[in-house]
Amino acid sequence: MKKILFCFGTRPETIKMAPIIKECPKHGFEPIVCLTGQHREMLLPFVELFDLPVHENLDVMTEGQGLYQITSSVIQGMEKIFKKYNPDVTLVQGDTTTTFSCGLGSFYAKVPVGHVEAGLRTNNLMSPFPEEGNRQMTSRITTYHFVPTEVSKANLEREGITENIFITGNTSVDSIRLTLDKIPTEESGDMKTILMTCHRRENFGKPHEEIFSAVLDLVEKHKNYKVKFPVHLNPLVKETAHRILGNHDRIDLVEPMDYITFVKEMRNCDFILSDSGGVQEEAPYIGKPVLVLRENTERPEGVDAGTSVLVGTSREKITEVANRLIEDRNYYRSFQEIRNPYGDGFASKKILTALEKL
Repeated sequence: MKKILFCFGTRPETIKMAPIIKECPKHGFEPIVCLTGQHREMLLPFVELFDLPVHENLDVMTEGQGLYQITSSVIQGMEKIFKKYNPDVTLVQGDTTTTFSCGLGSFYAKVPVGHVEAGLRTNNLMSPFPEEGNRQMTSRITTYHFVPTEVSKANLEREGITENIFITGNTSVDSIRLTLDKIPTEESGDMKTILMTCHRRENFGKPHEEIFSAVLDLVEKHKNYKVKFPVHLNPLVKETAHRILGNHDRIDLVEPMDYITFVKEMRNCDFILSDSGGVQEEAPYIGKPVLVLRENTERPEGVDAGTSVLVGTSREKITEVANRLIEDRNYYRSFQEIRNPYGDGFASKKILTALEKL
């Protein structure tokens, strides 16, 4: 039986790798799961939720760790993994430091790399940082490119990468499709909810202050709206969020949610403010508008299709578009009428079918 080494270390990677791991036995593959530990507290609940086997955990997370420490620790740890398991292919996902480091370790071991969610680009190495650099460097050492859309494929082709590209959709849609079956729909009543996530490194500092001030403006103007914000564990995010938003009775700052709870909140909210890439892919599947809290996005398909709006981090722009969503329900409904550009929920099957043929 062919062995696939799955390497991941963050919450989003877990969500997007889980459906592929669960699908492996149907295609005759043995999954070997290696966690890097880039995130610890935020990762393990999702491993348990999806009931994933864990064969190795590099446990690289240390207090105050930076990119230098993560990268070097992961690469050193991966050497023994390749010697022990001798996999036929390594799958990495997305654009984290774990993604690049494990891909580089696989390249050093002369094991082919399969890149899930390949081909995303902003073409600005500083935004998002370090993700844009991670994804571009990973592409250069990847053998099998599993891209979510035609746009992602075209990005690779412009860079001279033309072989072994497979359009699969995004596996985050697989996860939400499987999860929605377990969640009942709830009536929101007169009080509507704005769901928010905000954690990206490039938004630290002044951008966060602008975003959170816009949120205050919205709840002050619209008395029948509340905000639910699962606050990222990063101390820089927590401090700013609690300083600006912590004293409002209709702004609920909560701990990071488990996946099922978050999907439930997405289904039951009115719309979403987010700088998350995964949310941009998942929310259109359930017809929820997303205002993207970033100056650029490597997921332009949703913006082009009309399932999301790139509002940046300007207080004025965020409140302008959010107010329109709240006050113009024809505009709101236009988001719900568009097919999700990120796939049909069966990307995992397409990825493993391609590997079977290869």
